[in-house]
Amino acid sequence: MKKMFPLQTHSHSQMIEITDQLENWISETGVQEGILVVSSMHTTAGITVNENADPDVKTDMLRRFDEVYPWDHAKDKHMEGNTASHMKTSTVGHAQTLIISKGRLMLGTWQGVYFCEFDGPRHRKYVAKIMEG
Repeated sequence: MKKMFPLQTHSHSQMIEITDQLENWISETGVQEGILVVSSMHTTAGITVNENADPDVKTDMLRRFDEVYPWDHAKDKHMEGNTASHMKTSTVGHAQTLIISKGRLMLGTWQGVYFCEFDGPRHRKYVAKIMEG
């Protein structure tokens, strides 16, 4: 089973929690045990798992990404001018593999799944695939 999820981002860089969308879809499928792979369909946006209790974590992460990968770097040659977004996406990764147990994602108490936009705002999409068993 797989599903494509559309997503509209609203900022140049942002982390959008998608945990509930994934959980709702898992519930709709009725799958109780398996593996979920969720993947961004873009080279300038990724998927990560991180804390979902304190919003300052997202703020701090995005700030630190900008510090490590500044948007304007004199030596960047990529003609689109978005080398930093490619670097950030490679750092967080384009996909995550998660365990489904008892019909829910097995996440820690403070964990959530995030779509990480690094070159927005844009119309985006991510795909999720369940392997039951």
